[in-house]
Amino acid sequence: MRALGRWVLWSLIGLGLMIGVLRLTCIRWWRVPSDDPFLEASVAPTLGGGDWILLWRMTEPTLGSLVICPEPKHADRVVVGRMVGDRRDKVTVEGSRIVVDEKAFGTEGACAKPRFTVEPPNGGQAIEQRCMLEAAHGTIHMRGDAEATAEVPTYEAELDDGEVLLISDNRRYPYDSRDFGVVDRATCKETVFFRLFGAKGFFDETTRFEYLR
Repeated sequence: MRALGRWVLWSLIGLGLMIGVLRLTCIRWWRVPSDDPFLEASVAPTLGGGDWILLWRMTEPTLGSLVICPEPKHADRVVVGRMVGDRRDKVTVEGSRIVVDEKAFGTEGACAKPRFTVEPPNGGQAIEQRCMLEAAHGTIHMRGDAEATAEVPTYEAELDDGEVLLISDNRRYPYDSRDFGVVDRATCKETVFFRLFGAKGFFDETTRFEYLR
């Protein structure tokens, strides 16, 4: 029994040290705010307010990745968006459709759960949206559609060296470059890659231990 106790103790110490090293070098955990309705609506359906997620910070984020960055016009806020475009690219965002240098991102069909609901950031009853899979810079991810182009004004930008756009996965309720413009790519240092669990807690199996794209 004593031997088992020592083994458990040293295992816990080793696990703690490993987590500490990872935390110092390449990951951190972060909770998606549940008191920011604009951010919360913009990250649906990929994320939700109250989600505990892991951020990878050992290597630079790549195009198509979901990243967390400081908001260029308000340094005390953060934005979570899809990194789109590269130097000298011309990017057009029209409703749900993204075109980079005259090549549109492809749609890969409906999500496993084709409909989801979101709380409008300006208040009112929950809105049901369609969930689609999109191929962006080689990454297939979920997006919430703007089902009519008029719901979101068309946005265009030409990128200089070191600039990218951040585009929300929820195209109907975006909080992204259409609000604050182009982003200095060097300020985006962390990639969203894993959900530990959702707002309902660890025992909600539908949002627990999920690799994110």
